[in-house]
Amino acid sequence: MTVTAEQIRTALQPVKDPEINISIVDLGLIRGIEVDGGSVTVRLTLTSPMCPLGPEIVEAAKFALNRVDGVEKADVELVWSPPWDPRVDATDDVKAHLGIWD
Repeated sequence: MTVTAEQIRTALQPVKDPEINISIVDLGLIRGIEVDGGSVTVRLTLTSPMCPLGPEIVEAAKFALNRVDGVEKADVELVWSPPWDPRVDATDDVKAHLGIWD
């Protein structure tokens, strides 16, 4: 079975930032998805480099990735550039929830 980036994004949708209870996908924290056969690497940023729950988010993402049929190896790589900006990265629904208006 071939794994797709869209399957990976769907698998990550339920993973939430525990502090604000919003999906890491909807927050725009996913910076990239690479699929090479059964090997998946997700580049992920956090709302802040000092996020105290970063390790928990990374582990939840890895757990979600490993549940996808066809994934044999899952890595989550933290990246900090560009920094997360909810005005740019978050979905419109999340912006409204956070009180960010364009």
